[in-house]
Amino acid sequence: MEDYSFKTRKIVFVALFAALIAVFGIVAVPVPGTPVPIVLQNMIVILTSLVLGTKLGVLSVALFLFTGLIGLPVFSGGGGGLARFLGPTGGFLYGYLLASFISGLVAGKASKSNKLLRLFLASFAGFVVLYIPGIIHFSLVLNKTLSQTLKLAVIPYLLPDAIKAFVAPLIAYPLRKNISTLFNAQPIVEEHGNDESKQ
Repeated sequence: MEDYSFKTRKIVFVALFAALIAVFGIVAVPVPGTPVPIVLQNMIVILTSLVLGTKLGVLSVALFLFTGLIGLPVFSGGGGGLARFLGPTGGFLYGYLLASFISGLVAGKASKSNKLLRLFLASFAGFVVLYIPGIIHFSLVLNKTLSQTLKLAVIPYLLPDAIKAFVAPLIAYPLRKNISTLFNAQPIVEEHGNDESKQ
């Protein structure tokens, strides 16, 4: 059973990573001809679950989305409010939650022998599933065909997102390995089949 201080540390990590996701929303590079900007925020969403695991990663992302829903300017380019969820890029916000779940689930199963490889798989899997609700929502809101949607909301971002998917595990690996010592705490990355305890 977790003691009070351990629960407090987990809350701190959840809030900290939610804040990091929000901060990186400042970086948004417009792409001519499409309402979808190039952002670093999606990489931090993936990074959060790579480091914290499924449960805490999803909680961090959910907290971030909630702060944006109530109007705080935490989304890309400093936006917020319900309109962002209903607009053409809203599906990518829903996708953040799905991506954090998938990437955290895969990363949480990492073992000592293949941990870094697992993080790479988790990162790329997270980015792939992130596109699914994004494509569907974009297409419905703007009444675009699949080919039009891919041209406007996917193809321009494949290379930047591939780079981010590669970089995220390289950042997450040392953080995931040493995060417990940062606050002089027991490991908080959740265990799946006790894999984390074997590291």
